[in-house]
Formats: sequence, structure tokens, C-alpha cells
Amino acid sequence: MRDLQVVIDEPIERGGTNLGPSPTEAAMASLIACTNVVGHKNARRLGIDLGEVTIDAAAKFDRRGVLMEEEIDLPFPAIALTVNCTTSASQQDLDRVGAETAKYCAIAKLFAAAGTDLTVNWVKTD
Repeated sequence: MRDLQVVIDEPIERGGTNLGPSPTEAAMASLIACTNVVGHKNARRLGIDLGEVTIDAAAKFDRRGVLMEEEIDLPFPAIALTVNCTTSASQQDLDRVGAETAKYCAIAKLFAAAGTDLTVNWVKTD
């Protein structure tokens, strides 16, 4: 990946060295990061200040596949992201950013194409 080194690993109890996130953790981190990066790009393009942003994630994860108990077609049946924006922008503006982000976030598109029920809520917080 360009000139960067990336460590993807497993916890010690699963035979790894715990030097980095697991592959499934990295996939979730990629979704959160893509939502953040593409969201900020869209907000700038639309002239909307997102203010301070935090993203919460909740995922249903079928571990049977990674535990090699059985083959799983859909490891992440559902993922919900909540994009919390402490901003003076309106909820309508945040909804616009969210709609545009859904068009361009490659990782969100990967999860959705795989069949994951992906929900991303952009929320104005005080």
C-alpha cells in the first residue's frame, strides 16, 4: 500500500502476535474510515461544516466462519454506523452529506454488495 507498512494480525489467543487488528477488525475500521474521509470530502464540496465527528459502529458478526466451524456466505449480516456531528449545520444538511457519502464510499458499497444490511445514520449532536 503505497510506501506504508500495515500490520494485520490476530490476538495471541488465536495464534497471532497481537501487533495489529484482525482482518475482520480491519474491515470494520476501513468502513468507518471510508465513511469519515468521504463524508468530509462531500461536506467540503457541499459547503457544510461537520464540526467534530465521531463514528459509532455496531455489527452483527457470524464468527462461525473465522472459527472454521462452517462456511459462512455473509459474515456481517448487519452493520449500523452512527455518524455524530457536533455542528451548527442542520440535520437536513447532514442528511445531504450522508446521501452523497453513500454514493461514493467504496467500502460501504462492498459491504452492501455482499448483502450486509448496512445502515448509516448522520446525527446532529449538541
